[in-house]
Amino acid sequence: MDVPFWIWASVLGFIVVMLAIDLFAHRRAHVIGVKEAAAWSGVWVAFGVAFGVIVWWFWGAEFGQQYFAGYLIEKSLAVDNVFVWAIIFSYFAVPREFQHRVLFLGVLGALVFRGIFIAAGAILIQNFAWVLYVFAAFLLYTGYRMIRQRNEHLDPDRSMVLRLFRRFIPMTQTYHGQKLLVRRNGVLLATPLLAVLVLVEVTDVVFAVDSIPAIFAVTDEVFLVFTANAFAILGLRAMYFLLADLIHRFVYLKVGLALVLIWVGVKMLLKIDIFYIPTPVSLAVIATIITVSIIASLRATRGQGRQALPAPTEPPFRVATEAEDAALQPLWRPAQSTHHSHR
Repeated sequence: MDVPFWIWASVLGFIVVMLAIDLFAHRRAHVIGVKEAAAWSGVWVAFGVAFGVIVWWFWGAEFGQQYFAGYLIEKSLAVDNVFVWAIIFSYFAVPREFQHRVLFLGVLGALVFRGIFIAAGAILIQNFAWVLYVFAAFLLYTGYRMIRQRNEHLDPDRSMVLRLFRRFIPMTQTYHGQKLLVRRNGVLLATPLLAVLVLVEVTDVVFAVDSIPAIFAVTDEVFLVFTANAFAILGLRAMYFLLADLIHRFVYLKVGLALVLIWVGVKMLLKIDIFYIPTPVSLAVIATIITVSIIASLRATRGQGRQALPAPTEPPFRVATEAEDAALQPLWRPAQSTHHSHR
């Protein structure tokens, strides 16, 4: 697949422009409702599908199908990521109007980290063919573990990341709007929102370790791996606000995701020395597994409405009062100038 530099530049430029538009549209902290989240979700999915159509048109059906298989894998695994975010936000009692800023910065970090992982994965595969066996075994193990631990969830209170953050980073116990850092009594302090952002980034890195090998199982093209990841990730914020209150209804989705990982792990193993499963077959299997798991989940939980995760009775952090906000000092103190007097 020959991808000129100007196409890479155009795709990256489009991503930057859309992120800027998204940031401008949400420049003021507000609670994002279901209708707004659904509209933005529709926009991001439309862009992702449209890009796949462009790939299909210019590079042929095989590469188009590889892109859509990768996009579907990333989008499906992203739902599990969204559920983890909901648990984090609920535990930290993050006000809903501040959540978009955290997720926006989290997506920026995710794009950077996944770009690094994709480049590293491509280099490893190109230079060490045996790495494919490692990737395949890892996918099979991850799928098996996901089935066994399907009823287990992240416990932020036991997070090693949070403990290390609190140990080494001075932090307030109050949210100060969307600020990540504040200065109080001359001391620079992190707000709980920065701790939440760090935890969100770390969880995405963990998810990337699963998803990057999975997408390499359906395509070897770095351009398709990156763009499928990028377009799936760009819609994560809207997906969160759309699905966060429906976690309890996707009871079989984790099993479906586990089966997808096992399937692509088997596909990768067969592809190395035995048999290449055609991309249309792989795409059909992935789409069927995800569709069946979602339909089965919704049928098993029909009649249940939207329902926020239960917040802790004693949240670890609270929103600062107006007096506490007013007591803050400028974040970056101006440098003191030294005046020399001459007699």
